[in-house]
Amino acid sequence: MLLAKRTPWWRAAAAVAAGTLPCLAFPAPALWWFAYAALVPWMLLLRSAPTGRRAALEGWLGGCGLILAVHHWLLPSLHVFLVPLAALLGLLWIPWALLVREFLGGTPAGSRAGAALVLVPAGWLLAEQARSWQGLGGPWGLLGASQWQVTPALRLASVGGVWLVSLVVVAVNCALVLLVAVPGARVPAVAGMTGCAVLTGVVWLWVPRPEVSGTLRVAVVQPGLVADGPDSADRRFAVGERLTRELTGQPVDLVVWGESSVGADLVAQPDLARRLAALSAEVGAPLMVNVDARRPGGAGAGTSTGPEAEAAAPAGAAAGGSGGIYKSSVLVGPGGPTGDRYDKMRLVPFGEYIPARPLLGWATSVGRAAGEDRRGGASPVLMDLPGRAGIRLGPLVCFESAFPDMSRHLTREGASLLLAQSATSTFQNSWAPAQHASLAALRAAEDGRPVVHATLTGISEVHGPSGERIGPALATSESRAQVYEVPLARGTTFYVRFGDWPVGAALALLAAYCTAEGSRSLGLRKPAPEPTAPPARTARG
Repeated sequence: MLLAKRTPWWRAAAAVAAGTLPCLAFPAPALWWFAYAALVPWMLLLRSAPTGRRAALEGWLGGCGLILAVHHWLLPSLHVFLVPLAALLGLLWIPWALLVREFLGGTPAGSRAGAALVLVPAGWLLAEQARSWQGLGGPWGLLGASQWQVTPALRLASVGGVWLVSLVVVAVNCALVLLVAVPGARVPAVAGMTGCAVLTGVVWLWVPRPEVSGTLRVAVVQPGLVADGPDSADRRFAVGERLTRELTGQPVDLVVWGESSVGADLVAQPDLARRLAALSAEVGAPLMVNVDARRPGGAGAGTSTGPEAEAAAPAGAAAGGSGGIYKSSVLVGPGGPTGDRYDKMRLVPFGEYIPARPLLGWATSVGRAAGEDRRGGASPVLMDLPGRAGIRLGPLVCFESAFPDMSRHLTREGASLLLAQSATSTFQNSWAPAQHASLAALRAAEDGRPVVHATLTGISEVHGPSGERIGPALATSESRAQVYEVPLARGTTFYVRFGDWPVGAALALLAAYCTAEGSRSLGLRKPAPEPTAPPARTARG
């Protein structure tokens, strides 16, 4: 009796522990192969839940464990807010948990086991899509992102983005659960795994690869760690100058600095603009720097070459043009700033602005939350590379490289090279730098365009148009300028043309299932027709 009372607590602890396991597939552990079995313990627990309510609770607890494990490095910034954030996001896995219990619980027949291989991955994708909203933290730690160094998975990403990779990974986990726990469902389990392998093989053999159309010599300047202090921005700038001068005499088409590499507005500090212009002339290439500074009121917005962004800036963030702190990618040539500037649109919750600051502003007293809300830009920007006709640059700033839709939009508008400028120095000794750098491979594979991921303190990487790594990665211990021969590509990928179609397909399948279940329930509850009264008999005298 005592054991029976304690069992739910043990199950609750097991749910949290099982939910944390997928984090091992992501960098820094990077055990990518583990992703294909990481969900099995959690799913075995859910299928044995005695009630739907219990399954929902264990789905929520496992989701909390997943968020805490994948984002544990945020503790210095979010502090106590990471726990309620995990509790909120964990709710998104409740529908998935109910689907696991419904289709994998007991001894599912062949048809129910086959449906599980489709609907359970669709339920997982529903949770990933919902948590990808910027206000909930964005699409960081999606299960498919763990496969960033697996070439066949990158090929799948070119067809359906990271979403298709997530679907395949969850489907394999589902098939393994059937093999382990349901001996009578081995046929659909093997069929499901075979289907995933066939899909990957077909994509590998038949989907065209990006067509290389020349190269671009791009230099990444990574200053490395600079001690905090009132003059840290000036010292970081000086290190960037010194490293860039080392490129003099080498043939370079573009030099890229990391996020927040310039700590003062170039209009307000014209001496910095002159120093950058002189540096560009000395090296013989334009510089893409990133200005993290307060802009005087009335300064013009960046030049936009596309329609408004697919997602607006956070509530309370003004479009470029009014005073405030902005993070901006600025292209500087020998004559000074070219006039092309991109203002970061999607800001990091708590890191760069505090949602509902009047209510949650006290977060600044317990963590490294933003003391003042930064301003967000209004639209994406494409920049023409001086000296290279037809080459257009698509800048992204830090957190934005996690969003597949942003890089896809830039590619559709004509970007030849995607530039992600980031800074993870706050999380230098955590898994964050490796997780962030890995996203460049996915964006490159999805869009068929090379991606340069330039950071202040590492890890800086360059990936070619199929997601392959180009040249050496710059580790967090390095202060260095590195030149890369970046292959350019033309054409377009299936993902760029058709977008997030796996998400739409998953939602359609779940809607069809819910509709069928609702119709069946209504049919079962429909009252039986009343019996027809027998005809009255009339007595005759």
